[in-house]
Amino acid sequence: MAAISGGNTYHHGDLRNALICAAVALATEGGPERVVLREAARRVGVSPTAAYRHFDGRGELLRTVRTHARRELADSMERAAAREPGADDPALAAERRVAALCRGYVGFAVEQPGLYRAAFCVPRPGATDEPAPERPQAEPEIRAFTLLREALETLARSGAAGPGTRPATGAAAWSAVHGLSLLLVDGPLRRLPVQRRNAVVETTLAMVVSGARAL
Repeated sequence: MAAISGGNTYHHGDLRNALICAAVALATEGGPERVVLREAARRVGVSPTAAYRHFDGRGELLRTVRTHARRELADSMERAAAREPGADDPALAAERRVAALCRGYVGFAVEQPGLYRAAFCVPRPGATDEPAPERPQAEPEIRAFTLLREALETLARSGAAGPGTRPATGAAAWSAVHGLSLLLVDGPLRRLPVQRRNAVVETTLAMVVSGARAL
């Protein structure tokens, strides 16, 4: 917690990281809409002026939260893949990894909907408390997609799938799991009982794997 040392001077062991943690908590509670620099400063116990020394505005803070959320999403996928039992057959092992990565993707969306929304938010230039940037910034590739694309390439090399158009295959598989995640988080499937939800998830994953095999 920050301490005041006279006037408007604030001291904090790691104020930037504390603001990020507060912003991540805000996103976890209510999605990217809840991430406001002034509110993060209030939670940490410093003035907005102190917060602005570390972030230009809401947009920069939200982009930092988005990076964190994307990292958490990819970590969820890798944990799900690590739990999957191995297989002597390379093709079967590759199929299991693709399905497990997708399962970890959807699982993260369902368990952490606020962070999931934040992972794919688009901070708007010129929004409240953020100056418009001089030029658009190039975004790095999302690791969740990289994991899925690489798993599909391994599946193709194993002989369980044809070579196909690999970039398109990865994008198609990602579209399937991302679309399902949105339907479960914000769409008409959000009220499904757990058992039916799991059945929909597993059916979708089976379609992703069988579709990749067919290419």
